[in-house]
Amino acid sequence: MPPTDYSATLALIPKEEKPNLLFVLLHGEAAGPEQLYPLVEAIKNAFPRALIILPPLGNERELDALAAFVRKVQAHYGISGEQTAMAGFSQGARVALETSRLHGGLAGRVLAFSGLYAESPASLPETTMIHFFHGAEDKLLPLKEVETMLQHLGTIEADVTVDVASSVGHELHQALIEQAIVRLQTCVPLRSWKEAYGEISLKEGCSETDPSKPPTLH
Repeated sequence: MPPTDYSATLALIPKEEKPNLLFVLLHGEAAGPEQLYPLVEAIKNAFPRALIILPPLGNERELDALAAFVRKVQAHYGISGEQTAMAGFSQGARVALETSRLHGGLAGRVLAFSGLYAESPASLPETTMIHFFHGAEDKLLPLKEVETMLQHLGTIEADVTVDVASSVGHELHQALIEQAIVRLQTCVPLRSWKEAYGEISLKEGCSETDPSKPPTLH
């Protein structure tokens, strides 16, 4: 299989001001960038100065190449890892999760829609906050698997949130997209609470509930 051609990346660049955020959006298997257009519109409305790129979904063994491409974009626009979010649906979510796991500091946030890590990670970068969004009726990736993963992530003290939409299957549902924007706008990373208030306030951020019992939307 030839290497992924990242020159084919679709990019939406703010016209009037320098970008202050970078969103890297990764579509699912057997799909294209259009799958993510509803998420693109939501991000544009909420963060008008964001640079949004939609790279082609490459082979999952090409995570280093994807990370290198993201760092190249960051360097060109003067955007830090903390100002970067990676988001994906299904296989794209898994690629976003695994890339950020292997490349600490690449992204301050990961938004995983209907996707999980390939296997339970032994550790995760403290610099990355993970947001999971899932359909309660997902048959391809049952919610039970998500809950099991969340229990493990709790044991390694990962900075994680999860939101579940009832009556939703394996899809990029609008209710989950809207909640993703809420998470981006309101959640303070756990590391920031640690720096400001110390260990006593670890529950004061977004992980105020047991992540193994996610709240239900929709």
